[in-house]
Amino acid sequence: MGTDTMKRTWKVQLWRRFIIAIVAFYLLVPLYSMLDFSTKPFGLGNSGRTLASWKIIPSQPDLLIAISRSLITAGIVMLLILFLIVPTVLWVHLKLPALRRPLELICLIPLAIPAIVVVVGIAPLYRWISINLTESPISLAAVYSMLILPYTYRSLSAALDAVDIHTLAEAAKTLGASTFRMMTGVIMPTVRTGIMNGSFIAIALVLGEFTISNILNYKAFQVVVAQIGRANGHVAVAVSLASIIFVLLLLLMVPSKKRQKEVLDVDID
Repeated sequence: MGTDTMKRTWKVQLWRRFIIAIVAFYLLVPLYSMLDFSTKPFGLGNSGRTLASWKIIPSQPDLLIAISRSLITAGIVMLLILFLIVPTVLWVHLKLPALRRPLELICLIPLAIPAIVVVVGIAPLYRWISINLTESPISLAAVYSMLILPYTYRSLSAALDAVDIHTLAEAAKTLGASTFRMMTGVIMPTVRTGIMNGSFIAIALVLGEFTISNILNYKAFQVVVAQIGRANGHVAVAVSLASIIFVLLLLLMVPSKKRQKEVLDVDID
């Protein structure tokens, strides 16, 4: 029995490593190709490697403006997630469990609607906004908040399902905590990983979205990168690779399960 168990364990580990190797190859080869292309010299007669494409990035004024606007937009989306989506999902899970399925269905609707259809629906609204309020791409934060709903909801739902929030809520109430204190001081810290996942996905979506901003004629990050690519493909690829590395570093900041194994110390006044 022991030998058979060891053989099965060895086969499972070998299979897992094989799958990880395949996925790593699938993900890393395009990144290496981007790095290889961005470090090639501009001229056909030149040889060797150069960082000229990377050095040109800070000298692109439109690109720097687009990055700052995209980060501001991502910050607004993160605030909307924190103050609108998170409390709504928490309250439904705690007090209105019968509405979990309808809420999940509503949050998943953006996955079923193509981006071009979304543009057709919001184009009149954003035409009015551009005429009467602002032409800044930051106004796209409302649309991005809608597009990120499926991913935010699933990350929050998974975090909530892993914790017995009803017991935590009852304990907090028994100790005299108000509803606000219970939500912000007891429940939200236990699902902070889900909140962080949703926030980082928001940054990735804002930095990677192209269709809606391009059709609505907003100079968002990916639109500016596409315009740079028409003049210099090496610089455009370097910028794209830099944005991917930036998002990957953010994702690595998400706490793992090992780092989450700590005692929840809540001081309820």
